[in-house]
Amino acid sequence: MHILLTNDDGIDAPGLSALRDSVARLTHLGVRYSIVAPDRQRSECGHSVTTRRPLRMFQKAPREWAVDGTPVDCVRLAMTKLAPDAQLVLSGVNDGGNLGVDLLMSGTFAAAKEAFLRGLPAVAISHYRHPQRPRTWDHVPAWIYDLLTEAITHVPQGPFLRNVNLPAIDPGDSPPRQICDVDDSPMDVQFMDLESQGFQFTSNYQNRPRKMGSDVAHCFAGKLTISHLHEPLARQ
Repeated sequence: MHILLTNDDGIDAPGLSALRDSVARLTHLGVRYSIVAPDRQRSECGHSVTTRRPLRMFQKAPREWAVDGTPVDCVRLAMTKLAPDAQLVLSGVNDGGNLGVDLLMSGTFAAAKEAFLRGLPAVAISHYRHPQRPRTWDHVPAWIYDLLTEAITHVPQGPFLRNVNLPAIDPGDSPPRQICDVDDSPMDVQFMDLESQGFQFTSNYQNRPRKMGSDVAHCFAGKLTISHLHEPLARQ
């Protein structure tokens, strides 16, 4: 199986390295991978695309390209030119949660959504962070190994779109998994008056609104959350 890896934090981001290491553990299943990712940080760009100029890319390593565009640009370019035989798309691991209405602005999720819209199974993976927890990555391959093997198993059943968030708990712990819906609670809108400089959006992510049983509530409670946005008819 050929898997496409991408993200929105940029090709040099540690989260993408953690995702690469995670997929490397699956070589016994006949897995190979390609990486097509933005050449720099493109967080919170949503489903934006580049249409008014040429996209430029450079190859960093065999089957690994950096593109001066958005995550959606990367998926489009990969599926048409660089990795047209990819069978599954993994986007992440984002440095920060993509929970609830975050999906509307998340470049990580947009990359997975673009792949799904073009007929491929896709999983967006993010890591919620808390200021009182270590910001480490070595534990990620162990945390998502089962999740990735299950995704590979389900590929023959047809396209699916899933959003996964890892919790901010001790890296040595193994988080319980929770399938749940995406929270539709709107974010609090607050702005700081910077006088001559205008207004700056501010928020307390840990105190954001949430509904019981939603991805926000479960991930904040220490669970690895999985939201099935679209599943094949065969599994419904």
